[in-house]
This record gives sequence, C-alpha cells and structure tokens, in this order.
Amino acid sequence: MSKKQISNGLLRKRYVIIGAGRRSELFSDSILGSYAEVAELVGYCDPNPVRPAYYNSVYAEKYNAPPVPVFPATEFDRMLEQQRPDFVIVSCIDRLHHEYIVRALDAGCDVITEKPMTTDIPKCKLILDAVERTGRSVRVAFNYRYSPVRCAMKELLLKKTVGDITSVHFEWLLDTKHGADYFRRWHRNKINSGGLMVHKSTHHFDLVNWWLDSSPETVFGFGTLAFYGKVNAEARGEVHNYFRGTSPEAKGDPFALDLRKSKMQEEMYYKAEAYDHYLRDQNVFGDGIDIEDTMNVLVRYRSGAQMTYSLMAYSPWEGCRIAFNGTKGRIELEETEKSYISGAAGKNGESCSETKRITVFPHWSTPYAVELPDVDGDHGGGDARMAKDIFAPVDDDMLGCSAGYLDGARSILTGIAANRSFETGLPVAVDHLLKL
Repeated sequence: MSKKQISNGLLRKRYVIIGAGRRSELFSDSILGSYAEVAELVGYCDPNPVRPAYYNSVYAEKYNAPPVPVFPATEFDRMLEQQRPDFVIVSCIDRLHHEYIVRALDAGCDVITEKPMTTDIPKCKLILDAVERTGRSVRVAFNYRYSPVRCAMKELLLKKTVGDITSVHFEWLLDTKHGADYFRRWHRNKINSGGLMVHKSTHHFDLVNWWLDSSPETVFGFGTLAFYGKVNAEARGEVHNYFRGTSPEAKGDPFALDLRKSKMQEEMYYKAEAYDHYLRDQNVFGDGIDIEDTMNVLVRYRSGAQMTYSLMAYSPWEGCRIAFNGTKGRIELEETEKSYISGAAGKNGESCSETKRITVFPHWSTPYAVELPDVDGDHGGGDARMAKDIFAPVDDDMLGCSAGYLDGARSILTGIAANRSFETGLPVAVDHLLKL
C-alpha cells in the first residue's frame, strides 16, 4: 500500500496534528471516525507524550484504530518529512500557532488552524508572508459560522431583511464555569493567548465581519480585571486560600477544579504534569493573572456600520444577545448555551436550559419569529457541520462559511486593536496595525 492509503477507490488525505489538547479531539475523532474513508491521521506532535497516548487508547477502544505515531514537539520537522502529510492541523497553545503554520507551509503542506490564527501583528505578518511565499493555503476553524442559528442570521442579512445595517449590539456572557476556566489555564496570561479579546472574541469578531461582509476600521475600548484575581477576591472579603484545585484547601470551593474527578482530565492533565509541569487547575483568585474579565468595545466598520461589543466572564448564565439595526427594521438574536463541564459539581455545576431565538422587527409591520432547526452538538451544531466541510466538502458553501487566512487576520485585528486601546485609552486605527 502506498503512503497515501486507498479506500474505496478514493485517495485518502493525510493529516497530522500539532497540539493534542482537548480541542484537537474534534479533528482526530472526525478523521478516525466519520471520515476514515477519506482521511488518515498519520501523526500526533506534542511536547507531552501523555495526551496523545491517552487519545490513542481512547480510539483503540472506540474505533479499533491502530496507534497513531507520536512525535515530540522538537521533532515536528522530522514528522513532516517522515509522514508526508497533506495537511497540518494546528491546535497547540495560541502563542505558537504562527511557528507551526509557517513551518508547515514552507514544508509544502496546507494548514488547518484552530482560532485564533495567531495572537499579535508581527506573528500575523509572518503567516501572511509565508502564504504569499509558498502559495499554500491556511484555513481557520471558525466553527461558529457553521451553527444553523448563525447561518440563519447570515441569510436574513444577505436578503436585506431589515435593509442596510447601520449598527450592531453584541453582548456575550461567559458563566462562572466556562468563564472561570480561562483564568485557571494558560489563557490567564496575555503572552500565551492575547487575552480574551483575541482568544475568545475572535469568534465573535469573525462572525460580525462575516455577517456584515466588512472589516474593522477603528476600535476603542475599556477592559479590566474586575472579578477574578487575588486583589478582587480580597476586596470582596472572600477567601480562596489554595494554589490549585487538587489542594486540600480547595475542597468545597465552587471555583476549584479537581482534575481527579474527571477521567478525561485526570488522564490528559493530572497525569501529564510530571512531564511538563503544566497546571490545568490553578486558583482563579490567585496571583499572576494579566488578562481582563470585563471588556467593552466600540468598533466602526468599513461598511459604515458601528458595533457596541461587551464580553464578561463571570455571569450566572452563558450565551449572547445580538441585535442588528437597519434602515428597514431590527433583528434580534438571543441564545442561552448550556455551560461547559469544566468546573466543580454542585450549585455551580447546574446548567440552564438551552434557548435560541431570532426575531425580526420590520418598520411599520408585525414582528415575527424565524423558524430555526433543532440541532444538537457542540458550538450550536457548528462543530459537526464544519468537520464535514473540512474533510468531505461538497462545494455548496453558499454562505461562505469556510474561512481563510485573511479572515483569520481580520478576526484578530479587532481584538488586538482593543488591547492597544485598553493600554493607551485612545481609539486605534486598524490600518495602522496591519493593512490587508
């Protein structure tokens, strides 16, 4: 059998994954499961051998799959040379995305990268230069574009249901389970993640770019760490006297995460600590956090539309309220998501019911609800639909859900500009950061 295995007369594409963390599971499970006839996973690359070993054990049981070869991060180039992949999937820590994207492109591979594509302007320029130099492709995994609810909104806007859009209000709430998780992991340091304006909000900024078919022009905002962190807890008279969730002192604290209570987290993180000393369960009210948890931003787009954007990471419920104001009316989207299972059980572990509503308010006419499909799955059903488009596309992307490297760049520009505005107190002209 040749390097590229033949299945039912089809040439299977070869994939490798750099970064075998939790998010990589979407790709590995798709390749080894639903799309095994057209795709082949031929390598894991990770600085910690425990995580890919865990996935190999899971897939041996789930799919009777043979072990995927594992390479340390120091042997990324050797993996590319030896395994000859068609695609490199980048799902490592955000601050290293650019490094592996550029090396993969220079090796003649196409790239699929997790969001954000990268975390700052110099790294973004390196990626843009590499695409130009090599002619290879970079695809950014914006799963939210594929959610049926977001697609329904895109269709309404394409039809100019409420005319030309003049302003957008976008409020996103992260709850005290999912939101807190960013403050106990590597995301808590801006050098690793770009802060929530880049790591998390890149989802939202990409959606608005896509919905409006535009890009940011000027950004101004305020951001602060108002809830998490030692100083804030002490100011409220709260005591969270532990370093990590597995500490005896953490018992009973609703914000503590005990990795030993989840088989997956115990296998992937608790048992992996001996190799890289990465602590997945740090105290969200400890020292060393330098990202914001309360952010409000104003954006003016090239289309002329304006946006008010709000993100906070300590809400009692999780979801969004988004409104589009147009020359012929208003569209409102309200969505309550079930919380991610990442915190402690008990009173902070209950999830509220999931709701999705789009309402159109035309001028001088009766408001009406938009019928939405009942779709299950992660990220509002977006994960499964995106996986199908990546691994078994059928060329019917009428809404333009597939996102390329320029979309990846545009999506981070709002967040990077917002971070700059937080620091300076001044509005930021996006073209002064990077002109696309």
